[in-house]
Amino acid sequence: MSDEKKIDVAIIGAGFAGIGASIRLKKAGIDSFIIFERKDELGGTWRDNNYPGCACDIPSYLYSYSFEPNPDWSQSFSPHNEILAYLKKCVNKYDLDDSIKLKTSITSITFSEKKGLWEILDARGNQYFARVVISCSGPLNEPAYPKIKKRKTFQGDLFHSLNWNHQLDLINKKIAVIGTGASAIQFVPEIAPLVKKLTIFQRTAPWINQKDNQVIRNKSKNLFKRFPIYQKFWRELIYWILELRGLIQYSDNKIRAWRKIEALGHMKAQIKDPILLKKVTPNYEIGCKRILISDNYYPTLERNNVNLETEGIRCFNKKGLELKNGESLEFDVIILGTGFKTTSFSHMYDVIGLKGRNLFNEFNVNGAEAYKGINVNGFPNFLFVVGPNTGLGHNSIIHMMESQFNYIIDYILKLKKQPKVFFDIKLERQKEFNQNLQNKLKPMIWNTGGCNSYYLVGGKGKNTSIWPGSTMKYRKITKKTKLSDFKISRI
Repeated sequence: MSDEKKIDVAIIGAGFAGIGASIRLKKAGIDSFIIFERKDELGGTWRDNNYPGCACDIPSYLYSYSFEPNPDWSQSFSPHNEILAYLKKCVNKYDLDDSIKLKTSITSITFSEKKGLWEILDARGNQYFARVVISCSGPLNEPAYPKIKKRKTFQGDLFHSLNWNHQLDLINKKIAVIGTGASAIQFVPEIAPLVKKLTIFQRTAPWINQKDNQVIRNKSKNLFKRFPIYQKFWRELIYWILELRGLIQYSDNKIRAWRKIEALGHMKAQIKDPILLKKVTPNYEIGCKRILISDNYYPTLERNNVNLETEGIRCFNKKGLELKNGESLEFDVIILGTGFKTTSFSHMYDVIGLKGRNLFNEFNVNGAEAYKGINVNGFPNFLFVVGPNTGLGHNSIIHMMESQFNYIIDYILKLKKQPKVFFDIKLERQKEFNQNLQNKLKPMIWNTGGCNSYYLVGGKGKNTSIWPGSTMKYRKITKKTKLSDFKISRI
């Protein structure tokens, strides 16, 4: 074992989670770490998703690290290229370039109980050893493909929105878009004016609220730079507004009724065709699936060259798609806006813990589960950022990440005080935590709202994605680690 390849902390993934975790490590005086990134550029979600119109659907003021505010956002909801530039700026400011290994795909990590270390293997056969591994791979990095037969028979151009073909000219082409989720409602208005005919295949109508995106004036930017507390005020104000709106998740309350009225009003104000209005009206409760925001998706559906198709697809064929009613439609290009793998893990690297247990294989069989979304029994010193049940349906995921950073830094500092041990979360603590969590989720909107959500395993099973409470509650329970929650084993 060479000293060069032995480190205190290995971070897998150089997106918002991995970069934020590494900055917090440096701030805590922990400099022995490497960030492993499988692609040739950092950025995670905001590197990979670069389709036309791609932007954040959380207000810009919240979509940054609290310790590194950005006074230069151009809009209320930042486009992907600005977010990517922000991340690169953070890497430069905190001198992280030398700590990032790009084009380094991890194939397996295996815990050595004898050494108390994780043995990390990359795709080139290089081996590293780390006392702690922080998984920052994220849930939005692997495309989900629809279960439609004969996909490979289509002879035109076909791609997923995550892998947008920017070299392909869409002008005057006949285009099919499968899916009406968060990505599709952003790129559909961008491509509709270019194409000859655009057919959008909708399985279930999304709830869409007004976006009201505003250009941030130079006057405001200068005020943010001169008085950082002014930007912090706006960040806090928007945070608490989103927390309040998020109360729709808990019960059938006045806030949920108000948001439903708001969404229906937005829909009816923008769509005049009664047949189309019926098609875009959701048949499930608001909040059951992710609530989307857009000011230009509904008007796009009323364009003469756009058709919203609600007939199901039977299969692909050489020239396009065959529908369940027997009709065949021809297309030059088919674009899949069908989201990501959020509750399945077959695309992940192997994580082999105590007694040869394979973490992601277990997740695929039983559903993902962790203590506070961070620790998993049988996998000592392995820590998740944005792990099971720490996703949000109402506020900025950066807030949840920073709560996890607090916990992880405290965990590592306590571990460093005992150089000859490893920590393993007690199984009973993990089970107790998750039983309480699932009990809280049962009466909430994702289980009772009448939809099949990607937050649930298989669309209708166990909710392994969402945190069933306020972000402040999560901040409180992740402030510190309790060593009494862990079995402490000597090497």
